[in-house]
Amino acid sequence: MAECKPCVTLMKEQLKLTKASTTAKVDATLYQSIIGGLCYLLHTRLDIAFAMGYISRFMEDPREDHWAMVKQMLRYVKGMVDQGIIFPKIGRSRLQLTVFNDVDMVGDIDG
Repeated sequence: MAECKPCVTLMKEQLKLTKASTTAKVDATLYQSIIGGLCYLLHTRLDIAFAMGYISRFMEDPREDHWAMVKQMLRYVKGMVDQGIIFPKIGRSRLQLTVFNDVDMVGDIDG
């Protein structure tokens, strides 16, 4: 994926993946390895947190449509490589971090 075309969209809107997918199986070891590597980015790239949780559900038996989502994430990371969270130390002031999240678990078709 080093030479892939970068993108600025992490996930398609209203993407629905399922464990009951009938697409072809992919190499589970490679899938798990890439997911593990992406986990390291979560410390400074909170924008991928939801997508990471979503695609991590399929590590037991990954399929082609799950793999396509992983590749989309890698393209997104490449396209947004200059983005991230920086925690600067400014004198002796305390850092205050406020986070908001909007999760749609009702859309989970695997329940």
